[in-house]
Amino acid sequence: MKRQTPLPELLAPAGSTEALYAAVGAGADAVYLGGRHSARAFAKNFDDQALPEAVRYAHLHGVRVYVALNTLLFDRELPQFLSYAESVAASGADAAIVADVGVMCLLRRHLPALPIHASTQAFIHNTATADFYHSLGAERVVAARELSLAGIRQMVEAARPEIEVFLHGALCVSHSGQCLFSSLVGGRSGNRGECAQPCRLPYEGGKYPLSLSDLALAGHIPELIDSGVSSLKIEGRMKSSSYVAGVTAIYRRLLDERRNATREEWEELGALFSRSGFTDAYFTGHPERKMTGVRTEADKAETRERKENFTHTPVFVTGSARICKNEPSSLSLSCGAKAVTVCGPVPEPARSAPLTAEDIRARLSKTGGTFCTLPPEALDITLDDGLFMTAGALNALRREAIEKLTDTSRPRVEVSYRRPPRPACPDLPKRTAVCMTVPQYRACAASGFFERIYLPPALAAECGAEVAMPPVVTDEELDEIRALLRTAVEGGARYALCESYGQLTLVREHGLIPVGGHRLNVTNADTAETLLSRGVSDILLSPELTAARIADLPHRIISYGRIPLMLTERCAVRDTFGCERCGHAALTDRRGVAFPLLREYRHRMLVLNSLPTYLADRPELLAAAGSPREHYLFTIETEKECASVIAAAQSGSSLGFPVRRLPAK
Repeated sequence: MKRQTPLPELLAPAGSTEALYAAVGAGADAVYLGGRHSARAFAKNFDDQALPEAVRYAHLHGVRVYVALNTLLFDRELPQFLSYAESVAASGADAAIVADVGVMCLLRRHLPALPIHASTQAFIHNTATADFYHSLGAERVVAARELSLAGIRQMVEAARPEIEVFLHGALCVSHSGQCLFSSLVGGRSGNRGECAQPCRLPYEGGKYPLSLSDLALAGHIPELIDSGVSSLKIEGRMKSSSYVAGVTAIYRRLLDERRNATREEWEELGALFSRSGFTDAYFTGHPERKMTGVRTEADKAETRERKENFTHTPVFVTGSARICKNEPSSLSLSCGAKAVTVCGPVPEPARSAPLTAEDIRARLSKTGGTFCTLPPEALDITLDDGLFMTAGALNALRREAIEKLTDTSRPRVEVSYRRPPRPACPDLPKRTAVCMTVPQYRACAASGFFERIYLPPALAAECGAEVAMPPVVTDEELDEIRALLRTAVEGGARYALCESYGQLTLVREHGLIPVGGHRLNVTNADTAETLLSRGVSDILLSPELTAARIADLPHRIISYGRIPLMLTERCAVRDTFGCERCGHAALTDRRGVAFPLLREYRHRMLVLNSLPTYLADRPELLAAAGSPREHYLFTIETEKECASVIAAAQSGSSLGFPVRRLPAK
C-alpha cells in the first residue's frame, strides 16, 4: 500500500522519558517505546504510570505513539499480558507493535480499537507474508532489513498493509525473529528481549565476522520518499537521548528538504554513534560488499563527549474564562485543533474585594506540573462586576480544563483470557525428518524410522520426498521457487514444511499441505490455533520451549539436530574463509567452541549450534514434555553419521559425544 501523504512518517525511538522529549523536540512524527513485554527488555522503558503520561505528552505535540509488545509469549503469561495490553489501549497509544501471531489474534479479538503493527521480529520479507499479517489485523508491517530498494518497492506496490522500513541504526546479522544464538547458547532469548549480542563478540582469532556496521540511508532520501513507504524508522531504544535528538533532527531536515546528507551531516551521524562507519549494502542489493564493523575506541570517545539534558517542551495553550452573574463559571482552552470547555460553580456576590481580571489570569495561568503553558496574556476574561469565587474553585476549574484538554485515553474495557481447547491429535507421523542432502535422505529412508522426510525444493523431486521450504523467499525469488514446487509435486510431494507465514498460501497454491516449521516461532496455544485454523496439518514448536512448556502444547519438537542459531543474508564462509571452504567451515569463539556454517537457498547462511540436541536416550525428558511427536534435523552429517544417529535413536542409546538437552523448566 502506498502512503497517502507527501512524506513518509519519521519514527524515532524513545527508550526513556528523556529520549521521548528529545525525539519530540527534534521533529519526530511518531515515537515507539516499550513497557512490559518489549523486545528491548534492558531499555529503561515505561512503567504503567509513565506510559499514559508519555502518550499524553506526545499527543499534545501532535506526535503518535507506538508501544512495542513484540516478544514471544508462553501460554501461562497470556492472561497477565492481555490485562497489560488493555492498559496500553486505554492509554490512548496509537498502535501496538507485535511479533507473536497468537498475541496479534488476542488483541484483535479483545481490543479491536488498538491498531496493530507487525514487528520486524515477524520476519516479513515478501508480499505474501505482509498480507498474512494484514489478514490478522495488522494495519502496518515492518519490512525485513535485508530487503533491497527493489524488494521494498515491490512490497509497497502489491501488499495490503502500510510498509515501514528501517532508516538508521544497528543491524542484526541474523534475520530478525530467526536468531536463537543468545537463547540456546547463553540462556537469554533475543525473541523475548534479552539478547546478549553474541554477534558482537570476536571469532576466529579476534575477528568480528558477525558484527555489522550500523545502517544509514541518509544517502537515499529521495529514493525512499519516491518508494511510497509509509514510515521510516530509526533504531535506538537502548541509545542515549543525545543520539535520538541528533539523528532525528538530521533526518527531519533531510526529509523536509527532500535531499541526501551533506558531508558535514554524515560526519555528525558518525559522531553520534558509529561502528567503523555505516552500510547501505542490503538496500542497494549488494550484501556481498563489506558490511562488518565494531565500535572502535575513537568511536566511543567521540560519543562520550556528548552529554545533554532534555526536558519536556511546554505546549502553548490559549483560553477564555467567563464569570458572570447567575450562570456557572466556565473556562475554555484550546491547543492546536483541540478545544475544551468546563464549567464550575455560579460566582457569588462579593462581600468585600471583588474579583478582577488580573486575579483570574494569575490563578488560571498557573500550569506548573503539567505539559502546558498558558501565558496570562493568552487568556481572555469576561467578568461581571462585584463577583467572587474562591481560589480553590478557580484552581479546580483550571485543573479540570487542562486534564480534559490533555486527555487522549480510551475507555477501559473488560478482558478475560480463555485458552483455546487442546486440539485433538490427528493421525500424524510419530517421527519426521528434514535432510539437507540426498545422502542424508538415503540414510533416513533406508532406516524405516521416519514416516515423512523433507528435502529442499531443488532435491525433493529427485528423491520423491516432501518439500522443506527455504526460510527466506523474497518477491524477486518467487518465480524460481514456484518452478521448483511444481517439479516437486510432479515427483510425488504432498506436504511442505513452511518456515514463514507467507509460505502457507504459496504451497497451497501448488496443492501441497502446509506443515508449520520451527521458524514460525510457535510458543503458545493461540499461535498454534491460528495455524490449525488456516489448514496447517502439523506444527513444529519453537526450540526455545522447555519440557514443561511443551507439555502445554501437544505438537512436534526437534528431538535431534544442530538447531540453526542464525539465518544470515550474507555469507560468513565467503567473507572469512573463502568459497573453497563451503560446507566445511565453522566459526570458533573465544572458548574454542566451533559453530558450523551451512549454505542456505541462494547464498544465505545458517550458523548451527555447536552441539546437536538429542533426546532419544532420555525418555524421562520426553515424558516430561508430554511425549510429543518428534522431528529430526540433519544438516552437516554424512550418510554414515546419519545412519549412526538413527541406530542410536532406535535403540534408545547415547551418541557417545556431547549433546544439548531439552531444559526441564
